[in-house]
Formats: sequence, structure tokens, C-alpha cells
Amino acid sequence: MKYPKIPLAQTIVQLCKAKQIQHIVLSPGSRNAPLTIGFTHDDYFKCYSIVDERCAAFFALGIAQQIKAPVAVVCTSGSALLNYYPAVSEAFYSNIPLVVLSADRPKYLVGIGDGQTINQEDVYKNHILYSANLKLDLDEKKSKKEDDLPIMKNIENRLESFLGLQQNIQEFNETEINKAINISIENLGPVHINIPFDEPLYDRVDVLSVNPKVILPNIKNEEETDYQNYAEIWNKADRKLVLVGVLDPNSVEQKYINQLAEDDSVLIMTETTSNLHHPRIIPSIDKLIAALNADEFDVLKPEIVLTFGGLIVSKKIKRFLRDYQPKHHWHVGKQKANDTFFVLDKVFKQTENSFFKAFLPLTIPNQSKYASFWLLQFEKRRKNHQNYIDNIAFTDFKVFDSILKTVPNNWQLQVSNSSTIRYLQLFDVNPTLEVFCNRGTSGIDGSTSTAIGAAIGNTKPTLFVTGDLSFFYDSNALWNNYIPKDFRIIVINNEGGGIFRILPGHKNTANFDYYFETKHHLTAEHLCKMYDFNYERVNNEIQLKEALSEFYKPSNQPKLLEVFTPSTKNDEVLLDYFKTIK
Repeated sequence: MKYPKIPLAQTIVQLCKAKQIQHIVLSPGSRNAPLTIGFTHDDYFKCYSIVDERCAAFFALGIAQQIKAPVAVVCTSGSALLNYYPAVSEAFYSNIPLVVLSADRPKYLVGIGDGQTINQEDVYKNHILYSANLKLDLDEKKSKKEDDLPIMKNIENRLESFLGLQQNIQEFNETEINKAINISIENLGPVHINIPFDEPLYDRVDVLSVNPKVILPNIKNEEETDYQNYAEIWNKADRKLVLVGVLDPNSVEQKYINQLAEDDSVLIMTETTSNLHHPRIIPSIDKLIAALNADEFDVLKPEIVLTFGGLIVSKKIKRFLRDYQPKHHWHVGKQKANDTFFVLDKVFKQTENSFFKAFLPLTIPNQSKYASFWLLQFEKRRKNHQNYIDNIAFTDFKVFDSILKTVPNNWQLQVSNSSTIRYLQLFDVNPTLEVFCNRGTSGIDGSTSTAIGAAIGNTKPTLFVTGDLSFFYDSNALWNNYIPKDFRIIVINNEGGGIFRILPGHKNTANFDYYFETKHHLTAEHLCKMYDFNYERVNNEIQLKEALSEFYKPSNQPKLLEVFTPSTKNDEVLLDYFKTIK
């Protein structure tokens, strides 16, 4: 087997292997050649070549999202690693382990006008769990431009000093690499390892020159809590709201959800991204609360809010709980807790399962009718919801209804941000589907790349539903040789950023159309030809139903269905929905 000659590159590759980082996403470059040589010549690693670094990072994030383990992205020096930043910030806020390996110039070449050179150290400092800035391997044969060695009077002293310094550098680098990767594993988030290489970069050897020390991750014990005091507060409360954010499928045992749902003083609200299901759960928050008045909000106001999972999509529930604040907000989870409603007073820093295992035996079901009342209201909303859909024109709203009724069981559903995820929140979703969306930063920039990476990391067929702006923004995602044949994309094309028509603003003006809604007449047809996707377009409900009947069937290439809707009607239909749903 061939290895890179540079000891630092050998060290990186060996430690990634020791820590079972198997998926390596590489972007072409010269300065990162030693790493590329090391990873691609070892059959242990699954290597992917993605040219666009922004797409590469989101692709890696999608894989990590599914396998729940670190994935490495490898780039050359200069602006390349800046293109990783959107995905790094998403990983930071979504608790996804991403290991950034950026090649760098030696220090003596930084700041002198050399090409592809920027200040790379700590470049992600506000959105990273740890930054490891490694040291350059020494080479006694080279001139001492770096001033790493003092001037020696004789060769013997110089060699002795060189060997000592190199040993110290190797120990330093091993420690930093171990620490960075361990932090990503232990705390589920992104880390950055900046790696200086000097030329020559492409030399190879047949035998490893280093054997780095492997330091195992330290998985911390969960903190112990006196649950009794909190159980007493819980048992006295007549109105308890359990609010669930982004959650991985099957991460919470169903028996705990069942026990919570059977307590009539506990109302459970989830979102599409919560991946939790029970007949006594309200899965479409805005469908229930959008039309409530002040008196009804008083009745809904909880005494305790218990949250778990990641970030919440619904702006309406956030506004409600900020205006009608509970006495207590408790959060369960090992990652960072957010004081979203400005009353957070307890964080149980542990997994949901361990918390419920200890806490629920101490609770007593309350005879309150809190949950029953609101579940009844929600069932009425469900009926009104269907009546409304049956009587509206062909618009975005109707398209989502048609899509969600046809997605096959046990598929993975990836969703882009902006209006797409918000529409999805209004519908009941097939409980066999696994739903994902980049809600860490809620950006549209890497949704397609993430979905493709997730399709690699999950054996289930994947459907990606996206809006037109999000899709075209990340169109380089299709420049990818790894897209499964069962991958499906539905682009809902309303010729602009339709969500801006829903928000307060002076729509139907030239200024609004150009600078906010971003009107366009683009289609995905030519992109599909270039990237070998099966392409179909529809313009009405009949065409959509016919297309969906064939869309999910096996094929020899991935498929994209583009659905065109009238841009000037979508906002009216959605706003009228919230007015009439009650």
C-alpha cells in the first residue's frame, strides 16, 4: 500500500482510521494532496470527490446526519475552507459531527502575497467545538526559512536539536488531532483541524514512518438529579405542555411517549421533524393555534413546558409561549439548551430515555381535561383542513397534499427550508416516513447537497421536496457521481421566493418582485439533461396525480419532478387557510 511521505499526513490518516471515521469527502486541490493520497490508497475509507466545497460539506453533513458518527471533509488551502462555513454552522447548531481537515501553507508563506493563502487558523471560531492548529513537520535538509531551529555551530548539535524538536512537534500534533476528533465524537458537533504542509506534496512511500498514539474518547456519565422535587411540581400542575423539536427517528422509546400521552394533564405537541407519533399527539402546531384569540390562549397557557429535541420551526408557538409564559420551562438533552421562551429554569443534561426512565415512575396522572379539550379542538381543525383543501385551486397548498398522500411507506423524506418546511408542518405525515430538514441555521443554501448525502448514509429510498430558489441556489449539488438511482426530487416552482409574499411587505410592486420575491422564469429541465436525471414537468392537478403514480417506481436514473404553481395565488390561499381553519 502507498502512503504519503509527510509524517503529519500519515498521522492524520491513521488517527481517522483508528477512530472509525470511514466516510471522507475530498475536494480536488494540490496542498491537500498528501491527505488525498493517504485516504484514497486505503481500502478502509469510503472516499467521495465533490468539486464544490460548499456542496461537499453539506454532502458530508447529510451522511453524518444519518450514520450519527463523524464524517471528514478535506480541502486545499485558501478560500476553499471558507466555502465549508455554511455547513459548519449548520452542524454546530444541529449537533452533527463534522471533521474539517484543511490543508494550509507553512507559516513563512502566509501573509507575503503567496497564492491560495489566507489566515486559516481559528477561521470558524464562533461556530466550532474545537480548532486544532497543527505544526509543520521539520525537514533538516531544507533551509531554515521558518526560523524553527536556532543556528548551530556543528552538524551534530543541529541534528540532535532537530530530532528533539520534531519529536515534540509529532507529540503535539497527535495530541491535538486526538483531542479534536474526540470532542466531535463526545459532543456531536463540528471540529476544525488545520494542517500545514510544505512541498514536495506528492511523494509516496511504502512504509509508514510514524505510529501515532490513539487516545480514546471519554464518554461522560450523565449527571445525577434529584427528580423528586421536580416530580412534585409536575404532579401538582393541571396544564403541562410537552413540546418536541427536531428529533432523530426512534431515538425516544415509544413506551415513554405512550405514558405521557395517557396523562390528560399533558398535552404533547410535535413537529414534522420530531419523528414522534401517537394518536393523542398534536403534530401540526400552527393548525391548532393560528386562529386562537386571547381568551383561548389563556386556556392553552401551560404551567410547565417540557421540551426535548432540537430547534422549533413554528414561529407561532414561540410567540405564544413568550407572550403567555409558563411558570417553568424544563429541557431534556445532552446538547446545548436554548432559552427560547425566556423562562428556562432547569436543564436535565441527559438522554431523553434515561430521563423518562427515572422521572416518569415518580409522576401521577392528573384528572385535568387539558389534553382532551385541545385534542378535540384539533380534530375539528383536521376536518376543516380537509374541507378547505377540497375547495381550493391548484396551488402550493394542494401540491403538498397530493405529495404527502403518495409517498411510499418507509421512505426518507428530506425537506428544504423556507416555505417548504412550513407547508409540511400543516399536514399529517405518514408515520413510517423519516423526516429531516436543516433547521440548525434554517438556510436554503445546502438542502439539496444534504439530501443527497443523506441518501448515501441511509439505505432507504429518499425523496427530497424543495422550493425553486432553494433548488437553484444549490444546483451544484447535482454535480455528484454518487446519487442513488432511487433518489427523487420534487421541485415546487412558483417562480420566486413565495414566502416573502406571506410576510408583511408591499407586494405586487416592481421593487418587491425584483429584490424580495426574486421573480424568475428558470426551470430544472436543462440541469436534468446535464446531470442525467429523468425530468418531468406538470402544471395542474390532473397532471400531478398522473406523474406521482409513476414517480416512485424503480428506474435506471434518479428522477426530478418539477411542479409549476401560480405565484400570485399561493399566498392568498395560505393566508385564507389560517383565517378559515377554525
